[in-house]
Amino acid sequence: MKLIEKFKDITDYFSPKIIGEVNDTYVKLAKIKGDKVPWHNHEHEDELFYIIEGSLLFEVEGKDPFTMNQGDLFIVKRGINHRVSSIEECKIMLIENKTTAHTGKVESEITKNIKQQLES
Repeated sequence: MKLIEKFKDITDYFSPKIIGEVNDTYVKLAKIKGDKVPWHNHEHEDELFYIIEGSLLFEVEGKDPFTMNQGDLFIVKRGINHRVSSIEECKIMLIENKTTAHTGKVESEITKNIKQQLES
């Protein structure tokens, strides 16, 4: 199956779905639309963002916001506050350690635990 086809199973925005694992990391897909992701960080883990389709506004505390487009990749280093948003639907792939909490220590309406991310 093609990666883009896996997005058909994702119905909710801001709700990562685990599609595989490599050693101690999960490969996740998510759809982003709107601005519900709170400022957060991952104290002990880096996080990789890859844009499959669409555009993503990326904000990193203390830096100018930037837009990521299809094919762009960005790694957020551990401990760096960040958030993402998108006006139109954006499809992303995330690569994160298995210990990475969805929105770090920040609980919000979109926060999903690992069990919820594993559900298909």
